Amino acid sequence: MGRRLVPLTLDNLQDVPSRCRSCVFWELDPVSGEAAVKAGTSALEKESWISAVLLDWGSCGRVVYIDDLPVGFVLYAPPAYVPRSTAFPTSPVSPDAVQLITAYVLPGYQGQGLGRVLVQTVAKDLLRRGFRAIEAFGDARWKEPACLLPADHLLAVGFKTVRQHPTHPRLRLELRSTLSWKEDVEMALDRLLGAVQKEPALRPL
Repeated sequence: MGRRLVPLTLDNLQDVPSRCRSCVFWELDPVSGEAAVKAGTSALEKESWISAVLLDWGSCGRVVYIDDLPVGFVLYAPPAYVPRSTAFPTSPVSPDAVQLITAYVLPGYQGQGLGRVLVQTVAKDLLRRGFRAIEAFGDARWKEPACLLPADHLLAVGFKTVRQHPTHPRLRLELRSTLSWKEDVEMALDRLLGAVQKEPALRPL
């Protein structure tokens, strides 16, 4: 299967699941979000938010494709762009971190490590941009897909709890420590494969 991870833009926003495309839980404060839902403008508000973040800060998401079929996405941004983040009892997000807002993988593709791949892709992007960590508000009582990620899933992909809470703990992933092992493994594999697959020496005619 061919796997691609592509930056989220307005051009591929339609590849995000429809219910997520029209969800403004994170992007607006609670009052404005409720008003947008009532007015039927939440999808436009979402598009406007992504456009503004792209212009002001840059890439704020990734879409993962398997054989050109969109099967998941992840959304992230500095907390200044995420009004809802201040509403949590474990806020604020640390000033050296970017908030992992939400992520989703289609049911038929879950359990294949795509969630971890999405987080690692975000980590690489943010490390290049000079950030030290990713933080997220987890749902300790998660039962079904929603705007908050299950705390157990975040812990499983390397996050550590930095502020405990019975419902909404805040978790943190240190970027350098997370990527170093992966890069070491990749370099070792490259060396090994390089040793095995050396070009045959050309013999003089």
